Amino acid sequence: MASISSSPRTVEEIFKDYSARRSALIRALTHDVDEFYSLCDPEKENLCLYGHPNELWEVTLPAEEVPPELPEPALGINFARDGMKRTDWLSLVAVHSDCWLLSVAFYFGARLNRNERKRLFSLMNDLPTIFEVVTGRKPSKDKPSVDSGSKSRNSTKRSVEGQMRSNPKLLDEGYGDDEDEHSETLCGSCAGNYNADEFWIGCDICERWFHGKCVKITPAKAESIKQYKCPSCSNKKGRQ
Repeated sequence: MASISSSPRTVEEIFKDYSARRSALIRALTHDVDEFYSLCDPEKENLCLYGHPNELWEVTLPAEEVPPELPEPALGINFARDGMKRTDWLSLVAVHSDCWLLSVAFYFGARLNRNERKRLFSLMNDLPTIFEVVTGRKPSKDKPSVDSGSKSRNSTKRSVEGQMRSNPKLLDEGYGDDEDEHSETLCGSCAGNYNADEFWIGCDICERWFHGKCVKITPAKAESIKQYKCPSCSNKKGRQ
């Protein structure tokens, strides 16, 4: 059975645990792939691939506890081994391994706040997935995100200040200190990444952010709005 480390608590501790497990799984599916392949005998019982915090990997039976102490990886990876091309089977195991790593990380991060969870995912997302490493695929080109946000703090402040003026409570909560968080924000309409060169507006109801052009709001129009409701929240109120 997989060994359990002392539960990490902070974003840095969880990311360190994630990175160690990821390194172990990548080693199993690349450098040690022949050994891993031979251990996954279809004649054996349901087997799982574990990556441990000490950067060691293990092919073994799943945990017997119900529910298990940690989320479990994909069960029975050995059964499909001989029914697929080797490369396809390894790719499938890689995808399931990526899912398992995320589930373990967010299991540990259950008590993190919203910004901490966002930062944790950002750290993990900066690394290639196991699937990308195993298949040799290069990550698709990213849209402007963290760097563009940090370079243009003043542009970000334009839309943030509009929120703060319409809701003074945000001033007391130090909302302005979190301006850099917008570098990882996605538009609630088109799902595009934050770009400091574009005008954004935040919904006061659901707290999601939108490109002004996506919700047909200009900077001038935003100045006269006391409380902005996005199209989705406006429709909900209408139905109620």
